[in-house]
Amino acid sequence: MLPAAPARSAEAWIPEQAIVHAGADLLVLDKPAGLLCQPGLGPQLADSLITRVQRHWPQAQLVHRLDRDTSGLILVALDPVVHRGLSVQFADRQVHKRYLAVVHGRPQAMQGRIELALARRQRQPPLYGPDPAGKPCRTDWRLLGPVSDLPPLHSRLELWPLTGRSHQLRVHLSVIGHPILGDPLYGPDDAAAGAPAARRLHLHASDLRCVHPCSGAELVFASPCPF
Repeated sequence: MLPAAPARSAEAWIPEQAIVHAGADLLVLDKPAGLLCQPGLGPQLADSLITRVQRHWPQAQLVHRLDRDTSGLILVALDPVVHRGLSVQFADRQVHKRYLAVVHGRPQAMQGRIELALARRQRQPPLYGPDPAGKPCRTDWRLLGPVSDLPPLHSRLELWPLTGRSHQLRVHLSVIGHPILGDPLYGPDDAAAGAPAARRLHLHASDLRCVHPCSGAELVFASPCPF
């Protein structure tokens, strides 16, 4: 049963099927691609996941964020103690996260690790790139298999980011020569290459495991990959 909330209006809302878990102090939502986690600057960027949630739970706070174009699991705290406790777990790298992605090309190895410091290169739109003076980042990956044996070649990977920097997975995969399919910032220009453009960024936060700050219970959530 969902926590008590005001009657829903005709305004945009999170679909019922996108609510993975609803407790008295924690929501787990399956964010769609294309939706901001929090509002940006200007009225055209006012719509976001948290503003939609706060119409019904005004006390709601994001615990972490995903890029606008990334879909998948998001934790939203309904209690300040839970928010603080989960935020500490993220900061201490105690939250286990798994992503799925479709990338251009086919890696020669079955698995690997990318350790490459990143820094912001511009603000609007935000772009990041390798920089020895930037923040340390680590991504582990494993090849799940080809998407198709027909050209152009694409592969499905699972990813485990040890750190959680902005655009980390997107930049790391681009740097090793396997940008994520549908990435408008770090991927190839599909139109220039004569290939049909992907309808979305093929990156999904599929699994998340943490500990409830109050009860100590292990929390495990999963979201099916939409691509």
